[in-house]
Amino acid sequence: MQYRQTQVMGGYWKAALCGLAVDRHGHFYAAGDSHICMFDAAGRLVRRWASARPALAVGVAVDGAVYVGEAGQIEIFDAGGKLIDTWRDQARLGRVTAIGFIGDSVLAGDAADRAIRRFERHGAFLNNIGKNNPVNGFLIPNGVLAFAVDAQGIIHAANPGKHRVERYTADGELRGHIGRFHGTDPAGFGGCCNPTNVAVADRIYVTEKAGPRAKVYDFSGQLEAVIAADVFDPNCKNMSVAVDGRGRVYVADTVKLAVHVFEQVTV
Repeated sequence: MQYRQTQVMGGYWKAALCGLAVDRHGHFYAAGDSHICMFDAAGRLVRRWASARPALAVGVAVDGAVYVGEAGQIEIFDAGGKLIDTWRDQARLGRVTAIGFIGDSVLAGDAADRAIRRFERHGAFLNNIGKNNPVNGFLIPNGVLAFAVDAQGIIHAANPGKHRVERYTADGELRGHIGRFHGTDPAGFGGCCNPTNVAVADRIYVTEKAGPRAKVYDFSGQLEAVIAADVFDPNCKNMSVAVDGRGRVYVADTVKLAVHVFEQVTV
C-alpha cells in the first residue's frame, strides 16, 4: 500500500492549526487560531467563522452541528456557522483537544485532566473514559489528548506515553490496544511519546513527532503503510489527522500551518 500527496492547503492560519474533521458530505473542517474553516471536497474554502476562544478541536455531528473544543468550553454551531450553544465546565472541559460522537453522546478529550468525557447530547455529564488506571488518565506529555470513534462505536484513543492506541467502549471499558515501542522499526512507535494523534475509518491512521510522520494500520495492529514522513516540517508535533469517505487522508503541519492531503495509489 502506498500514498501520494495530492494537495496542500495553506494561507488560512497565522498562529495555530490544531484540529481537523470531515463530515458525511465530504466537507473538511480545520480549527486554528480563533476560527473554523470549512472546505468543500475540492479543497475550496466554503466559509470561515470565529470562535470565542482559540479553537483546539473540531467535530461534526450527524445532524451537521459543528462542535468546537476550546479551553474551558465547547461551542456548538449550526452548519452555517451560527452559534447555537456553549457548554462551559472548567472542571471537565479544562482543555478540549478532541471531539467525537457515539449515538446520542458527545465525547470530549480533556487534555488538562487526561481523560475523555462523555456527555449526553444536551450537555449532561455521563462518565469518564480512560481515568480508571494506575496513573489516573492517559499519558500525554505532548499536551494533547486525541481519539476517534469507529463505525461500531468503539473509541480509539492515542496513549503516547505507552506507545499505543487503546480501544474503549462508551462506558469506559478498556477492550484492548495496538502498538509497541521500537526505536527503528516503522511498525513501532519510537521516542518518549508516540503516536500523538489518531483517526479511524476503514483502518487506523496515526501521526507521530520527532520525526513527524503519518502511518496507517489495520485493526489488528499490523502496519500497512507509512503515508508520509518527509513532507512535514521536522519540528511538527500534535499533527491532527482526518480521513474522508473516499479514503483521502488529511494531516495538519503545525509549523508550516498547512494541511497535506494524501490519496492511496492504485496499481
